[in-house]
Amino acid sequence: MLYSIIETAKANGLILFDYLVKCMKELAHPEPDLDSLLPWNFTH
Repeated sequence: MLYSIIETAKANGLILFDYLVKCMKELAHPEPDLDSLLPWNFTH
């Protein structure tokens, strides 16, 4: 599953480290906004 997330992020031209850090921070919230974490919705 992680490999799929990584490859999808790379295919969308994201900087992988920044994307994963943002995901981890958002997922630490009690009610994370999962739609904002989709690679095609991601903003730096």
